[in-house]
Amino acid sequence: MATIETKPTAIILMNCDDNTGIIQNVTEFIDNNRGNIIDLEEHVDREEKQFFMRIEWEIENFLIPRDKIGEFFATQIAAKYGMTWNLYFSDEKPRMAIFVSKMSHCLFDLLSRVQSGEWDIAVPVIISNHNECEPIAKGFGIPYHVFPITKENKAEQEAKEIEVLKKFKVSFIVLARYMQVISDDFIQQFPNKIINIHHSFLPAFPGAKPYHSAYKRGVKIIGATSHYVTADLDEGPIITQNVAHITHKDSVEDLIRKGGDLEKIVLSKGVYKHIQRRTLVYNNRTIVFG
Repeated sequence: MATIETKPTAIILMNCDDNTGIIQNVTEFIDNNRGNIIDLEEHVDREEKQFFMRIEWEIENFLIPRDKIGEFFATQIAAKYGMTWNLYFSDEKPRMAIFVSKMSHCLFDLLSRVQSGEWDIAVPVIISNHNECEPIAKGFGIPYHVFPITKENKAEQEAKEIEVLKKFKVSFIVLARYMQVISDDFIQQFPNKIINIHHSFLPAFPGAKPYHSAYKRGVKIIGATSHYVTADLDEGPIITQNVAHITHKDSVEDLIRKGGDLEKIVLSKGVYKHIQRRTLVYNNRTIVFG
């Protein structure tokens, strides 16, 4: 099968107070500098009176040097509208660290998507508070660091984890069923760059065995949610969600199996939206383009 050759692109995610002429000014900035726009999506939140946009263009023949695009955009466009914005390039490979405890289903799914070439990203390190998943990391040839965490050593161990993440130049983190609460100080090091997966029926069924609790209540729907991690536990901006229907015929094992499948799919979709630069967080909500 022939592979489609893609040209490097620039992507800008932006938001500001809604105003006239924003789209025209942004597109003229790109067009006038011989950029070929290949994707544009915008949204206006009428209650917040906020404008959001994602724009992507080919930079092969762009007149502004790559390392000057941000500077030119800031002075010519962003300053005029008081924008909050971020610039990315498609050929800069994101570096994802995975945090895991004992359950491996999400870890396997993430690694298989990278190894198969489905995702063009790097996984330089896996961090855990247990040894159970180390053979998986070895099988994929990825360094595996274990940091057992207690109430007494949490701050010290998290500081060591941050050192490892900086050493491997990690750009974002995925909690693949990592059964530890991340501290506020840690979160501040990676704002809107830590993605978690949890059961969407939390907090109704918290704890280590939510599917057992759901089974006892006779639930008819189970679900999963991927979201960015914030200081408020399991209340961060939501990226993706999905559900599976349950009947009285389903056992606890059926719920665990269906729930595990949901977790893998919902987490992978959330990660994919992030690495495609299609998520924009505003006031604890997430605008998800595409």
